Amino acid sequence: MPFTRFDPRWGGIAITLGTAIPSAAVLGFADLRITAIILAATAVAALGLIGDMTPLPVLARLTVQSVAAGGVVLCGVQITLTGQWPDGPVTVMWIVGVANCFSLLNSTDRLLPAVTTITAVFLAGTALILEEPAIAVLLAAMACASLGLLGVRTPMGGSRSLFIGFVLTCSAVLLIAGRGQDTIAAGLVLPALVAIADTGFAFAGTGQITDRLHRGGLAPQVVVGTYGAAAAATGLLCLIVAMGLLAPLTAAAAGTALVAVGAFLCRPRRAVPAGRPATEQMSRLIYAGAVPQQARDPRRWDGEGLC
Repeated sequence: MPFTRFDPRWGGIAITLGTAIPSAAVLGFADLRITAIILAATAVAALGLIGDMTPLPVLARLTVQSVAAGGVVLCGVQITLTGQWPDGPVTVMWIVGVANCFSLLNSTDRLLPAVTTITAVFLAGTALILEEPAIAVLLAAMACASLGLLGVRTPMGGSRSLFIGFVLTCSAVLLIAGRGQDTIAAGLVLPALVAIADTGFAFAGTGQITDRLHRGGLAPQVVVGTYGAAAAATGLLCLIVAMGLLAPLTAAAAGTALVAVGAFLCRPRRAVPAGRPATEQMSRLIYAGAVPQQARDPRRWDGEGLC
Protein backbone atom coordinates (compact mmCIF):
# COMPACT_ATOMS: atom_id res chain seq x y z
CA MET A 1 0.00 0.00 0.00
CA PRO A 2 1.58 3.33 -1.01
CA PHE A 3 2.46 5.86 1.68
CA THR A 4 -0.11 8.66 1.47
CA ARG A 5 -0.28 10.12 4.97
CA PHE A 6 2.18 11.40 7.53
CA ASP A 7 2.37 8.91 10.40
CA PRO A 8 2.25 10.95 13.63
CA ARG A 9 4.33 8.37 15.47
CA TRP A 10 7.42 9.55 13.59
CA GLY A 11 7.12 12.96 15.26
CA GLY A 12 7.60 11.44 18.69
CA ILE A 13 10.59 9.42 17.51
CA ALA A 14 12.11 12.50 15.85
CA ILE A 15 11.89 14.74 18.90
CA THR A 16 13.18 11.97 21.18
CA LEU A 17 16.23 11.33 19.01
CA GLY A 18 16.67 15.04 18.27
CA THR A 19 16.91 15.76 21.99
CA ALA A 20 18.70 12.68 23.32
CA ILE A 21 21.46 12.25 20.73
CA PRO A 22 22.80 15.86 20.69
CA SER A 23 22.60 16.05 24.49
CA ALA A 24 24.51 12.79 24.91
CA ALA A 25 27.06 13.86 22.30
CA VAL A 26 27.78 17.14 24.11
CA LEU A 27 27.49 16.02 27.72
CA GLY A 28 28.45 12.37 27.53
CA PHE A 29 27.32 10.32 30.52
CA ALA A 30 29.27 12.09 33.25
CA ASP A 31 26.21 13.73 34.82
CA LEU A 32 24.11 10.89 36.23
CA ARG A 33 21.07 13.14 36.65
CA ILE A 34 20.92 14.14 32.97
CA THR A 35 21.60 10.58 31.85
CA ALA A 36 18.75 9.33 34.04
CA ILE A 37 16.36 11.95 32.65
CA ILE A 38 17.20 11.06 29.04
CA LEU A 39 16.85 7.31 29.62
CA ALA A 40 13.63 7.61 31.63
CA ALA A 41 12.08 10.06 29.16
CA THR A 42 12.97 7.72 26.30
CA ALA A 43 11.26 4.89 28.17
CA VAL A 44 8.02 6.84 28.58
CA ALA A 45 8.26 7.91 24.93
CA ALA A 46 8.41 4.22 23.99
CA LEU A 47 5.35 3.70 26.18
CA GLY A 48 3.55 6.47 24.33
CA LEU A 49 4.52 4.95 20.99
CA ILE A 50 3.10 1.58 22.04
CA GLY A 51 -0.03 3.34 23.26
CA ASP A 52 -0.43 4.95 19.84
CA MET A 53 -0.47 1.51 18.23
CA THR A 54 -2.42 -0.61 20.69
CA PRO A 55 -4.66 -0.02 23.72
CA LEU A 56 -2.87 0.12 27.06
CA PRO A 57 -4.62 0.01 30.44
CA VAL A 58 -4.37 3.19 32.48
CA LEU A 59 -2.79 1.27 35.35
CA ALA A 60 -0.06 -0.08 33.07
CA ARG A 61 0.72 3.39 31.70
CA LEU A 62 0.89 4.96 35.15
CA THR A 63 3.01 2.10 36.48
CA VAL A 64 5.65 2.49 33.77
CA GLN A 65 5.67 6.27 34.15
CA SER A 66 6.00 5.98 37.94
CA VAL A 67 8.89 3.52 37.65
CA ALA A 68 10.65 5.87 35.21
CA ALA A 69 10.08 8.83 37.55
CA GLY A 70 11.30 6.75 40.49
CA GLY A 71 14.49 6.02 38.57
CA VAL A 72 15.32 9.70 38.12
CA VAL A 73 14.53 10.35 41.78
CA LEU A 74 17.06 7.69 42.80
CA CYS A 75 19.62 9.46 40.60
CA GLY A 76 19.23 12.77 42.42
CA VAL A 77 16.32 14.49 40.66
CA GLN A 78 14.14 15.27 43.65
CA ILE A 79 11.92 17.98 45.10
CA THR A 80 13.51 18.91 48.44
CA LEU A 81 10.50 20.06 50.42
CA THR A 82 11.25 18.31 53.71
CA GLY A 83 14.63 16.70 53.20
CA GLN A 84 13.08 13.40 54.29
CA TRP A 85 11.75 10.28 52.55
CA PRO A 86 8.34 11.82 51.58
CA ASP A 87 10.16 13.99 49.04
CA GLY A 88 10.64 10.94 46.80
CA PRO A 89 6.96 9.97 46.39
CA VAL A 90 5.97 13.63 46.04
CA THR A 91 8.50 14.04 43.22
CA VAL A 92 7.25 10.91 41.44
CA MET A 93 3.63 12.07 41.62
CA TRP A 94 4.53 15.56 40.41
CA ILE A 95 6.58 14.31 37.45
CA VAL A 96 3.92 11.82 36.34
CA GLY A 97 1.05 14.27 36.81
CA VAL A 98 2.63 17.21 34.99
CA ALA A 99 3.98 15.03 32.17
CA ASN A 100 0.42 13.90 31.49
CA CYS A 101 -0.80 17.51 31.63
CA PHE A 102 1.48 18.28 28.69
CA SER A 103 -0.17 15.41 26.79
CA LEU A 104 -3.41 17.39 26.57
CA LEU A 105 -1.59 20.14 24.67
CA ASN A 106 -0.98 17.66 21.86
CA SER A 107 -4.30 18.49 20.23
CA THR A 108 -4.16 21.60 18.08
CA ASP A 109 -1.78 21.94 15.13
CA ARG A 110 1.63 23.27 16.26
CA LEU A 111 0.41 23.96 19.81
CA LEU A 112 2.68 21.60 21.73
CA PRO A 113 5.83 22.40 19.68
CA ALA A 114 5.26 26.13 20.20
CA VAL A 115 4.74 25.85 23.96
CA THR A 116 7.66 23.42 24.28
CA THR A 117 10.07 25.60 22.32
CA ILE A 118 9.28 28.72 24.34
CA THR A 119 9.24 26.97 27.71
CA ALA A 120 12.51 25.14 27.00
CA VAL A 121 14.25 28.35 25.90
CA PHE A 122 13.31 30.22 29.08
CA LEU A 123 14.17 27.23 31.27
CA ALA A 124 17.54 26.94 29.53
CA GLY A 125 18.19 30.61 30.28
CA THR A 126 17.20 30.03 33.89
CA ALA A 127 19.59 27.06 34.06
CA LEU A 128 22.46 29.21 32.82
CA ILE A 129 21.73 31.88 35.43
CA LEU A 130 21.67 29.21 38.13
CA GLU A 131 24.96 27.78 36.79
CA GLU A 132 23.49 24.49 35.59
CA PRO A 133 24.98 24.24 32.07
CA ALA A 134 24.16 20.53 31.64
CA ILE A 135 20.45 21.20 32.09
CA ALA A 136 20.72 24.15 29.71
CA VAL A 137 22.22 21.90 27.01
CA LEU A 138 19.42 19.34 27.39
CA LEU A 139 16.73 22.02 27.22
CA ALA A 140 18.39 23.77 24.27
CA ALA A 141 18.41 20.48 22.36
CA MET A 142 14.72 20.00 23.09
CA ALA A 143 13.93 23.56 22.01
CA CYS A 144 15.68 23.02 18.67
CA ALA A 145 13.97 19.66 18.12
CA SER A 146 10.55 21.17 18.88
CA LEU A 147 11.25 24.15 16.64
CA GLY A 148 11.92 21.76 13.78
CA LEU A 149 8.43 20.28 14.20
CA LEU A 150 6.57 23.59 14.12
CA GLY A 151 6.00 23.15 10.40
CA VAL A 152 4.16 19.85 10.85
CA ARG A 153 0.42 20.47 10.96
CA THR A 154 -0.50 17.27 12.79
CA PRO A 155 -0.70 16.28 16.46
CA MET A 156 1.87 13.53 16.84
CA GLY A 157 0.76 11.02 19.42
CA GLY A 158 1.65 10.13 22.97
CA SER A 159 5.34 9.41 22.43
CA ARG A 160 6.21 13.04 21.78
CA SER A 161 3.98 14.62 24.41
CA LEU A 162 5.08 12.26 27.19
CA PHE A 163 8.76 12.73 26.34
CA ILE A 164 8.40 16.51 26.33
CA GLY A 165 6.43 16.62 29.57
CA PHE A 166 8.89 14.31 31.31
CA VAL A 167 12.01 16.24 30.28
CA LEU A 168 10.57 19.68 31.06
CA THR A 169 9.24 18.59 34.45
CA CYS A 170 12.43 16.80 35.51
CA SER A 171 14.51 19.79 34.40
CA ALA A 172 12.40 22.15 36.50
CA VAL A 173 12.77 19.82 39.49
CA LEU A 174 16.55 19.84 39.08
CA LEU A 175 16.65 23.64 38.98
CA ILE A 176 14.81 24.06 42.29
CA ALA A 177 16.47 21.25 44.24
CA GLY A 178 17.93 22.42 47.55
CA ARG A 179 16.35 25.88 47.45
CA GLY A 180 13.78 27.59 49.68
CA GLN A 181 10.20 26.41 49.71
CA ASP A 182 8.90 29.58 48.05
CA THR A 183 11.42 29.14 45.22
CA ILE A 184 10.48 25.47 44.92
CA ALA A 185 6.79 26.33 44.59
CA ALA A 186 7.38 29.00 41.95
CA GLY A 187 9.98 26.97 40.06
CA LEU A 188 7.68 23.98 39.76
CA VAL A 189 4.46 25.79 38.90
CA LEU A 190 5.57 28.50 36.47
CA PRO A 191 7.14 26.30 33.73
CA ALA A 192 4.11 23.98 33.74
CA LEU A 193 1.39 26.55 34.41
CA VAL A 194 -0.04 26.60 30.88
CA ALA A 195 -0.34 22.81 30.75
CA ILE A 196 -1.75 22.58 34.28
CA ALA A 197 -4.37 25.27 33.60
CA ASP A 198 -5.44 23.63 30.35
CA THR A 199 -5.83 20.26 32.07
CA GLY A 200 -7.71 21.83 34.97
CA PHE A 201 -10.29 23.37 32.64
CA ALA A 202 -10.61 20.10 30.70
CA PHE A 203 -11.39 17.99 33.74
CA ALA A 204 -13.54 20.67 35.37
CA GLY A 205 -16.04 20.03 32.58
CA THR A 206 -15.76 23.42 30.89
CA GLY A 207 -13.55 22.14 28.06
CA GLN A 208 -9.92 22.88 27.38
CA ILE A 209 -8.88 26.48 26.96
CA THR A 210 -8.19 25.64 23.31
CA ASP A 211 -11.85 24.65 22.94
CA ARG A 212 -12.97 27.96 24.40
CA LEU A 213 -10.67 29.90 22.07
CA HIS A 214 -11.86 27.97 19.01
CA ARG A 215 -15.50 28.45 19.96
CA GLY A 216 -14.72 32.12 20.45
CA GLY A 217 -13.96 32.31 16.73
CA LEU A 218 -10.16 32.46 16.90
CA ALA A 219 -8.14 30.89 14.10
CA PRO A 220 -5.81 28.00 15.01
CA GLN A 221 -2.76 30.22 14.42
CA VAL A 222 -4.10 32.77 16.91
CA VAL A 223 -4.77 30.02 19.45
CA VAL A 224 -1.18 28.82 19.14
CA GLY A 225 0.05 32.40 19.45
CA THR A 226 -2.04 32.92 22.58
CA TYR A 227 -0.62 29.82 24.22
CA GLY A 228 2.87 30.83 23.14
CA ALA A 229 2.44 34.26 24.71
CA ALA A 230 1.25 32.69 27.96
CA ALA A 231 4.22 30.30 27.99
CA ALA A 232 6.57 33.22 27.32
CA ALA A 233 5.05 35.26 30.16
CA THR A 234 5.40 32.45 32.70
CA GLY A 235 8.88 31.61 31.41
CA LEU A 236 9.95 35.24 31.75
CA LEU A 237 8.67 35.31 35.32
CA CYS A 238 10.73 32.22 36.06
CA LEU A 239 13.79 33.89 34.57
CA ILE A 240 13.21 37.06 36.60
CA VAL A 241 12.96 35.03 39.80
CA ALA A 242 16.26 33.30 39.00
CA MET A 243 17.86 36.73 38.54
CA GLY A 244 16.62 37.77 41.99
CA LEU A 245 14.51 40.64 40.69
CA LEU A 246 11.16 39.36 41.95
CA ALA A 247 10.00 37.34 44.94
CA PRO A 248 9.16 33.73 43.94
CA LEU A 249 5.66 33.68 45.43
CA THR A 250 4.85 37.04 43.85
CA ALA A 251 5.91 35.71 40.46
CA ALA A 252 3.89 32.51 40.93
CA ALA A 253 0.81 34.49 41.95
CA ALA A 254 1.21 36.87 39.01
CA GLY A 255 1.59 34.03 36.53
CA THR A 256 -1.38 32.13 37.93
CA ALA A 257 -3.57 35.24 37.87
CA LEU A 258 -2.53 36.03 34.30
CA VAL A 259 -3.38 32.55 33.00
CA ALA A 260 -6.59 32.26 35.04
CA VAL A 261 -7.96 35.65 33.97
CA GLY A 262 -7.05 34.98 30.35
CA ALA A 263 -8.77 31.60 30.43
CA PHE A 264 -11.98 32.94 31.96
CA LEU A 265 -12.10 35.74 29.38
CA CYS A 266 -12.08 33.15 26.58
CA ARG A 267 -15.84 32.84 26.31
CA PRO A 268 -17.56 31.58 23.16
CA ARG A 269 -18.79 34.43 20.97
CA ARG A 270 -20.64 32.44 18.33
CA ALA A 271 -23.00 29.52 18.29
CA VAL A 272 -21.52 26.07 17.90
CA PRO A 273 -23.53 23.13 16.55
CA ALA A 274 -24.71 20.81 19.27
CA GLY A 275 -22.32 17.97 19.94
CA ARG A 276 -19.25 19.58 18.41
CA PRO A 277 -17.53 20.64 21.65
CA ALA A 278 -17.94 17.15 23.05
CA THR A 279 -16.44 15.69 19.90
CA GLU A 280 -13.49 18.06 20.04
CA GLN A 281 -12.97 17.35 23.72
CA MET A 282 -13.09 13.59 23.10
CA SER A 283 -10.41 13.94 20.42
CA ARG A 284 -8.10 15.74 22.81
CA LEU A 285 -8.65 13.29 25.66
CA ILE A 286 -7.99 10.38 23.29
CA TYR A 287 -4.61 11.85 22.37
CA ALA A 288 -3.81 12.43 26.04
CA GLY A 289 -4.61 8.83 26.86
CA ALA A 290 -7.57 9.67 29.11
CA VAL A 291 -9.97 7.86 26.75
CA PRO A 292 -9.44 4.24 25.68
CA GLN A 293 -7.73 3.77 22.34
CA GLN A 294 -10.73 1.81 21.05
CA ALA A 295 -12.47 5.15 20.56
CA ARG A 296 -9.91 6.04 17.90
CA ASP A 297 -10.11 4.87 14.30
CA PRO A 298 -7.20 2.38 14.07
CA ARG A 299 -6.77 3.12 10.38
CA ARG A 300 -6.04 6.80 10.89
CA TRP A 301 -2.97 8.23 12.58
CA ASP A 302 -2.78 11.78 11.26
CA GLY A 303 -4.95 13.57 13.80
CA GLU A 304 -7.61 14.23 11.17
CA GLY A 305 -10.72 15.74 12.68
CA LEU A 306 -8.86 17.79 15.26
CA CYS A 307 -8.89 21.56 15.12
